[in-house]
Formats: sequence, structure tokens, C-alpha cells
Amino acid sequence: MSTRALRKERIGIVSSNKMNKSVVISEVRKVKHPVYGKFVLKTKKYIAHDEKDECNEGDTVKIMETKPISKTKRWRIIEIIERAK
Repeated sequence: MSTRALRKERIGIVSSNKMNKSVVISEVRKVKHPVYGKFVLKTKKYIAHDEKDECNEGDTVKIMETKPISKTKRWRIIEIIERAK
């Protein structure tokens, strides 16, 4: 019996929910520049599956890696950490 590898998890903010059962998540990281030492904001976007269509723009969510659901969707929403104010 084979064991499944650990799946990656990310925390980000919903930037778009205009699609059916899909949302765009933006993950922002602070990275130190290798030469100048200044901290730079890096943004990465993920398209995640939202089965119940319950996420709104501005919500903080936790997503998990999953098998390909469509051409661009490889993530799904686990939980909504904080609702937008």
C-alpha cells in the first residue's frame, strides 16, 4: 500500500470570484533582495476550486494542492480563515 505525499498548503486573499465554482487567490510574500537587502513584495496568483461558491473578494482563505481539475485549476479551498470586512 503506497502512502500519499504531503500536499502543499498556502494562505492568500481572494482577488476575484467572478467565475463559477472558481476563485483567484493572491499570495503575497516579502523577499529580501539578494544584492541591495531591501524587502520586495512578490505576488503569486492561484486559481482554486470553490465547490459551494461561498468565497467573496477580500476573504482570507487556506488552499491545498490537488489533482488537476481543469486547464488552470490545481488547488482547492480548505477553509475560509477570515471574511472580508
